[in-house]
Amino acid sequence: MPPNATTGPRAYGAAHFALELDQQKKQVGLFKSIEGGGFKQDLIKYNAGPYHQTFFRQGRLKYEDIKVQVGMSMSEPFYQWVSCFFTGQNMRKTGAIVAADFYYNERARREFAEAMITEVQFPKLDGNDKGPCYMAVTITPETVTYKAGSGQKILEGPGFDSQKLWAACNFDFKIDSFETACKRVTKVDAFTVKQKALEYNVGGRRDTIRVGSRVEYPNLSFYLPESDAQQFIKHHETYTQKGNVQADSRHHGEINTYDNQGGKLFTIQFAGVEIFNVTHDKSDSTSEEIKQVKVEICVESMSFTYLPFELE
Repeated sequence: MPPNATTGPRAYGAAHFALELDQQKKQVGLFKSIEGGGFKQDLIKYNAGPYHQTFFRQGRLKYEDIKVQVGMSMSEPFYQWVSCFFTGQNMRKTGAIVAADFYYNERARREFAEAMITEVQFPKLDGNDKGPCYMAVTITPETVTYKAGSGQKILEGPGFDSQKLWAACNFDFKIDSFETACKRVTKVDAFTVKQKALEYNVGGRRDTIRVGSRVEYPNLSFYLPESDAQQFIKHHETYTQKGNVQADSRHHGEINTYDNQGGKLFTIQFAGVEIFNVTHDKSDSTSEEIKQVKVEICVESMSFTYLPFELE
């Protein structure tokens, strides 16, 4: 008789994913999605003497990055980790990714050690988009271990209701000396802050030590009506076209995000701002849309502050 399919562990659909950080296995929130976290090994090939076949030996282990999508449902330790990443502090964390079923029962674990954040990607902000936003965070571990779930309940809140607190339309964009011009910024393109993980192999150790390199801050692009862009256009002509560079030509700015009730969620501050391109929208006599101007700026540094913790 064929084996009874009901005698083995029941299959499940992973519906909830939680993050645990540090040795206390304290859950710090739920993810929207997760990928990666697997591992593989290099294969070393060699041929011996007159033998035609190729022989294989085990090489070093390689662990995949863990990529997660998160909204505003994480707790303070996670956002502090993100904040330290922005400043170039390679804060190491030990923890686990927990997969749970529809009833929040733990079914599987991916435990990681000596992990650091190597990339944070922010979505496009658009005044006409009322959908929820999620940032993508890449976590680079040195080791990953798979374990079976304990079957216990994981943290159920705050869950996806809190994830959706961050909407793409709830933001403002500011640059000092351009406060009036920035009042009607309509859109900010997606951008990514990242650092490369350098690999360092020691002796006979099979696991690769990973070290963070320099943090790379992106250029930012934002859009505003042409009627409000004259100050940016004049500045661009003065300091770029005519080359009248002065010590005070660099600026500071920030992006603030809000929930639907107007409460601040987080702020991204940037310094060393310089405008390097101003592009006008295509002109079309049949278009009824408000003509926009795209402004591109470079930045020298950034910082991230999750405001609900600052207000406590």
